[in-house]
Amino acid sequence: MAECGRVDSSSSSHTMDKSITLPPDEIFRNLENAKRFAIDIGGSLTKLAYYSTVQHKVAKVRSFDHSAKEAASDKLYEISVQEEVTARLHFIKFENAYIETCLDFIKDHLVNTDTKVIKATGGGAHKFKELIERKLGLKVDKEDEMTCLIKGCNFVLRNIPHEAFVYAKHADSEFRFQTTNPDIFPYLLVNIGSGVSIVKVESEDKFERIGGSSIGGGTFWGLGALLTKTKRFDELLQLASKGQHTSVDMLVKDIYGGSYGSLGLTGDLIASSFGKSATANKEFSKEDMAKSLLHMISNDIGQLACLYAKLHNLSRVYFGGFFIRGHPVTMHTITYSINFFTKGEVQALFLRHEGYLGAIGAFLKGAEEDNPNQYSWGENYAGSSGLMSVSPDMNPMQRARSGTFPFDMLEMDRLERQLVNLPLLQDPSSYIPDTVDLTEDALAREYWLFCFEEALDGVVKRAVASQPDMPEAAERAEKFRQKYRHKLQTLRHQPFAYGSLTVRSLLDTREHCLNEFNFPDPYSKIKQRENDIALKYYQKAVKSLEELSWEERQFALVRGVLAGNVFDWGAKAVSDVLESDPEFGFEEAKRQLEERPWLVDSFDQWLERQKGPPHKCALFFVDNSGVDIILGVMPFVRELLSRGTEVVLASNSGPALNDVTNGELQILTERIAAMDSVIQAGLREDRLMLIQSGSSSPCLDLSRLDKVLASVVRERQTDLVIIEGMGRAIHTNYYAMLSCESLKMAVIKNSWLADRLGGKLFSVVFKYEVPTGKPSQDSAAPTPS
Repeated sequence: MAECGRVDSSSSSHTMDKSITLPPDEIFRNLENAKRFAIDIGGSLTKLAYYSTVQHKVAKVRSFDHSAKEAASDKLYEISVQEEVTARLHFIKFENAYIETCLDFIKDHLVNTDTKVIKATGGGAHKFKELIERKLGLKVDKEDEMTCLIKGCNFVLRNIPHEAFVYAKHADSEFRFQTTNPDIFPYLLVNIGSGVSIVKVESEDKFERIGGSSIGGGTFWGLGALLTKTKRFDELLQLASKGQHTSVDMLVKDIYGGSYGSLGLTGDLIASSFGKSATANKEFSKEDMAKSLLHMISNDIGQLACLYAKLHNLSRVYFGGFFIRGHPVTMHTITYSINFFTKGEVQALFLRHEGYLGAIGAFLKGAEEDNPNQYSWGENYAGSSGLMSVSPDMNPMQRARSGTFPFDMLEMDRLERQLVNLPLLQDPSSYIPDTVDLTEDALAREYWLFCFEEALDGVVKRAVASQPDMPEAAERAEKFRQKYRHKLQTLRHQPFAYGSLTVRSLLDTREHCLNEFNFPDPYSKIKQRENDIALKYYQKAVKSLEELSWEERQFALVRGVLAGNVFDWGAKAVSDVLESDPEFGFEEAKRQLEERPWLVDSFDQWLERQKGPPHKCALFFVDNSGVDIILGVMPFVRELLSRGTEVVLASNSGPALNDVTNGELQILTERIAAMDSVIQAGLREDRLMLIQSGSSSPCLDLSRLDKVLASVVRERQTDLVIIEGMGRAIHTNYYAMLSCESLKMAVIKNSWLADRLGGKLFSVVFKYEVPTGKPSQDSAAPTPS
């Protein structure tokens, strides 16, 4: 255990508080592989950034050469677990009081670095320059604070989907996360430090300080200390949160006896901050004075921000700086002020990671030769603290992230693929992937948190079974269990920790935790077995379809996709059946489906559309391995190809549950092509393409797709998007509006969700949609309601 102590300001020497012990591997993670450092030192907090290379296991599949009789078994491919190196960014925030002890720890554990320079920014960089150089043996290279701030802000807005939020104190969910516009510029950044800087940001490298004020956070702190004798900023805010400003402030009604109607001023508006203190013959409480002071400064800043936003015609206004720091009381007063002065036309936006902006920017300045902005990055939930509430009503541990508790972490992984929007989104700026926001729906939140906790034993069991030759797998699986359970407990109390809480984020957090403990593909053996079995029935399934009339075949193809979609190991109702009845197969799944009319049923409209001209190109987001992809999806694809429609099959880049990956799909399609001339011709003539989606999730975010896939969609003039599965078409994208025709198909394999939607277990959703105002290619085809 590493002991990180506080600096004793009353002594010239530095001492350590032995009561504070922190596990080093949970704070300065992967420090031995750190390559580059940056630091942002403010008046009270230090933010450290470093880049490391992370070794982790990945599951790879390789096709057996059956013609050479390489394989002794009938298996289609072999699975191997290999080591791979990826890049990770680490950001750690702690009080300046801990800086010397933390620098000692870094020095003792820094092993393989060629770094000679540490980039530094912030007002405290010069103060600690000598200490940093002496402790780490690195030259401190100071960077411009505002440049770093803007670079950091651009980075988080571009790479973290739920970075910005509106704060609503009295709402069921106090944090309302915003969809980030693909074009993040222009915006106004109001940085409230000791004073206030108001910056107009127009592009990555173009920004201008257009205004500011000397009345800022330092004013609140300084005047507050004089008025209350309270020296700590956080304690001053705690006082303000308990105060009543009306005891100190003079209101409109105190002057006029009520509202001032002709000027549109209500009686409760502040007419004069601290106005009552000049005439009242009494002592005022510290709490009331702190609250009055907070309102006075927040209102002044809010009005300034509104005037500059209006002057420069900017609707996006972000607030940051140590005055904000995630404190509900400051966010509420700023929000109220902005709402009042703009009459609700402009919203005050805050950032989940605003405390890290300077450190991120300083790091990016030092890494310019590597051009980090050419990559996409993703938040690693397994190694990040998340946004924590600092409400005065919370207990001290929940208030920890305000700076009164030593450490806060953010980790971001460099993604293999550059991610962009699907070009076919009708309005990318208003696209919300998730169907239900569990942050706001308490009943749904409790149900899904219980669901994921209940499923933990099964996930652990499959993780261990996926690595039978690794004796330490059971120990790693137990660590995974503990970590993910802790994440679920955190999300139960702070559902806003990683942005909007959704089924997708719960699934993604689980995948991140599995990868953290080197379980890259717990369902690999299950997928392999089910793929091998399903392939044996492919030709029989195709032959039976060809014997049907055209209209019967269209229904059978759809029913086949739906039946295949039943085979989802992520759904407990299904996994229980598959584990207890290994003989459960394609025909049994068909019998489980509800009869028409389905819960959502646009099949008649789809059938009419099929009687018209073929689509030019269909983009098909596929779901599960085995029966789903082989006996459900492939015959459907075959029919599209036969009609003259090009097909792009988009599958996961990395493993998630039993979803088929692009590597597996390449092998499966090659084998199917060997026994199906239609599929073979599609591949040979480049009318059937297999492209990875850029996702490693059971759900689908159409705003973060592989750039190559987006290019192909555009080049092929795609006019039909098919989304299959509960994760991709129900939990996400159910309400997604596209600029072309779309088909969403899924079987509801969760009884609670089915009940919520007005159906039952194995109810069917078949949702065919034509964009509003865009007629179907066949005039006989009605637009579904």
